[in-house]
Amino acid sequence: MSQIKQRIAIVGGGTAGWLSALILQDGARRHDLPLDLTVIESSRVPTIGVGEGTTAAFRGLLLQLGLDEFEFLRETDATIKYGIRHQNWRRTGHSYDGPIDDPHLAAHAPPNVTSSWLNQYCIAAGRPVSDPHLFTWLMQRARAPFITKGRETPLAVGPFHHAYHFDQAQVGAWLRRKATGIAHVDALVEGAHRNPDSGDITALKLDCGDDFPVDFVIDCTGFRREIIARTLGAEWLSFADTLPVNRAMPFWLDHAEDAELPPFTLAAAQGSGWMWQIPTQSRMGCGYVYSDQFLTPDQAQAEIEATLGHPIEPRNDIRINSGRLDRAWIGNCVAAGLAQSFFEPLEATSIHGTIVQMLLFSRFHLPDLGRGLDRHRDAYNAAVSRQADDFRTFINLHYVSERRDTPFWRHVHENCIAAEVKDRLDQWSRRLPRRDDFAPFPGGLAHVEEQLYYPVLDGLGLLDRQLAKAEIGQDPKVRAHARKTAEALTRDYRRAAGKAPGHRAFLESLPLTENSHAL
Repeated sequence: MSQIKQRIAIVGGGTAGWLSALILQDGARRHDLPLDLTVIESSRVPTIGVGEGTTAAFRGLLLQLGLDEFEFLRETDATIKYGIRHQNWRRTGHSYDGPIDDPHLAAHAPPNVTSSWLNQYCIAAGRPVSDPHLFTWLMQRARAPFITKGRETPLAVGPFHHAYHFDQAQVGAWLRRKATGIAHVDALVEGAHRNPDSGDITALKLDCGDDFPVDFVIDCTGFRREIIARTLGAEWLSFADTLPVNRAMPFWLDHAEDAELPPFTLAAAQGSGWMWQIPTQSRMGCGYVYSDQFLTPDQAQAEIEATLGHPIEPRNDIRINSGRLDRAWIGNCVAAGLAQSFFEPLEATSIHGTIVQMLLFSRFHLPDLGRGLDRHRDAYNAAVSRQADDFRTFINLHYVSERRDTPFWRHVHENCIAAEVKDRLDQWSRRLPRRDDFAPFPGGLAHVEEQLYYPVLDGLGLLDRQLAKAEIGQDPKVRAHARKTAEALTRDYRRAAGKAPGHRAFLESLPLTENSHAL
C-alpha cells in the first residue's frame, strides 16, 4: 500500500529554513518517504547579517548532504573556524582558547580510566588543556585545514571536523540554490486555518490573499514565531535571570590590507558585556552584546570605539530576549531556529541547535508523519528543551569570572550565576569532570559535553591542580602514558600546523574540485 505524500511547509527561509528543508528532504530519501516540501519566505523581509559562527555539526551536515565544501567556501564568503578565543573573561588582560576538536578521539586510551585523562594530565602538569589539540596550533598559526599545493587531491591536516564563519544571508541564498526538488513561494505567512476538532493547521494564510494547504509546518519565522506562538500559543521561557546581556549592537569592520584571516571567533569581554569578531573573507562581522541596565546604546558605541580606537557605524541595536519555547512541537507544527530558542551568540548555539533539532525529528519522527504523532511529542519536546537548557548552563559558566571591576561584573557575580553551574562547580571541586557527568543526547547527536567544558573551566581557573595531581597519580602507568601521549600530540600537531598553508592563501586559491565534499 503506497503512502500518501505529505505536504510540509517550512515557513521562513534563511539559514534555518533552508537547512530544515534540506535535512527533511534527505530524511525522506533515507526513509523512502513521499514528501512535498515547500519553503515559504518573503523577499521583503530584510536580513541584518553581520557574521555567524557554526560548530562542527555544520560541516558534518554538508558531508551528509553531499554538498561541495570548497564550493561552499568560495561562494558564501566563508572562512574556517577552529574554536573561540576568549579575551578578558577571567580577568582583564587574560585570554584562553577553546578549540572544538577532541584529542581523546585520536589517542589510544589506557584501560579503566575516565574519558578525560588527557585533560586530567594537563591540569596536573600546569599546562593548558588546549595544548594537545590540533586546532589550537592551527588557530595560533592561522593555518588552513588542508594541504593543497602540488596535490591533485587536497590532504586533510587532521581527522577532526572544523567549523565555519560566514554571512548568514549569503549562506541562506546558497542553500536555496542547492535545494533542488524543494518548492519555493515568495510570500509572507500572516496566519493559519485550523481544524476545529484537532486544532491542527490545515492551511496557511499568505499575504497575497491565497491559502496554502499543509499537512505539517516547520516554523522558521525567527523572532515573529508566527505559527508556533501567535497561532498555536507556545509560551516563551526567559533566561534573563542567568544570561545578563539583553542588547546587541552589530557592525562591520574592514580587514587590514594583506592581513591574515583569523580562523577563530574572538569573544572579548568588555565593561558591560562582550564583543564578537567573526571574520568572513571580505570583512569582519562584529558586535557588542551588552546589558542596558548598565549602558545606553550611545555609551555602548562609545565604549567600543574607545576599545578599537576608531569610530564604528552600527547597523542596528537589537534587543536580546534569551530563552526558549515551553514546547517546540505543538499539534502539526515544529518550531526551529530563532523561533524555538535564542541566546547571545557566545558559543554558536543557533545554527547548531537547528541542525541537531531537525536531525532528531528527521531520523526518529519523520517516518511516522501522517500516522499519528501524539506519542512522540513529549519525548521530542523534552529533548529540545534540554538542549536549550544545557546551552544556557554552558553559556552561563563563561560568566564565572574573577572580574569585579565594573558594576556589570559585580552584578553578574552576585546575581546571575545559575544554581546548576554552582552545583557543578562544587562537584568538580571534589573530582574533575568526566564524560558520564553529561547524559548523551538522544540519537548520539552532537551536544555540549565535557570536551567543550574543559577549555572554559581551565581558562577561567576553575579546576584544582592538586586535585588533578591526586587523580592522575593514582596509577603511575596511566600518568606516564598520559604524559607521553600529550607530549607526542602537542609535538605532532605543532609540526602538522607548520606544514599547512596560511588561512587567507588557502581561501584565495581554493581548488575547483567536484569531490571536495568527500574529504
